[in-house]
Amino acid sequence: MTQREGGRRTDELRSLTIEPDFLEQAHGSALISLGRTRVLCTATLEDGVPRWMVGRRKGWLTAEYSMLPASTGQRTAREASQGKQKGRTVEIQRLIGRAMRAVADMEALGERTLWLDCDVLQADGGTRCAGISGVYVAAKRALDRMGLGRALVDTVGAISVGIVDGEPLLDLDYVEDSSAEVDLNVVMTGSGRLVEVQATAEGAPFSRDDLDEMLALGAQGIDEISAAQRAAAEAVHA
Repeated sequence: MTQREGGRRTDELRSLTIEPDFLEQAHGSALISLGRTRVLCTATLEDGVPRWMVGRRKGWLTAEYSMLPASTGQRTAREASQGKQKGRTVEIQRLIGRAMRAVADMEALGERTLWLDCDVLQADGGTRCAGISGVYVAAKRALDRMGLGRALVDTVGAISVGIVDGEPLLDLDYVEDSSAEVDLNVVMTGSGRLVEVQATAEGAPFSRDDLDEMLALGAQGIDEISAAQRAAAEAVHA
């Protein structure tokens, strides 16, 4: 059996906390901590939509993602200083946007744009998953504050799963992720509907039974995340 840091079970999440209203001036914010991974998530609501949506009586939702220079063991240069975003950054922020749009009622939002920002303060694996799970809370807090809470019809969260040394594990940290034979990220609503599954065999191909077992682990993790999201989203505003 794989020995995990802290004696964590194969089906056990890292320590999870979601702190709503972490910032005073944002319309909505949340700091999510999943083990040593910490992501600051904010939501900002603005009147108006992109030009191509004007007059359609629907809103829009878009996300941006970044890793702070000191979020990893070695300083990472800011992408703005290099003049363009990396492909990984673009991929992740599109994933976050798709995940949130899957549970958003754009007509209820009206002709408004909801900007979602995920900034990784510290990375130890699972940053995109933590971003999705945390930014839902930031968005819900912002929309509730503006009287538009009905625009989110369900929770949405994400978690990593993988096969390490032949054994399926839930919520991989960096060490586990870097040595995984199979790496999977699952995005799922609180009602159990899949939004996206990203699965890659880093070595030998995996079986359908492996996939089903990893998805079952992911669903278990999402249940725990959804409970934490609801508690944070419903907390009394300061």
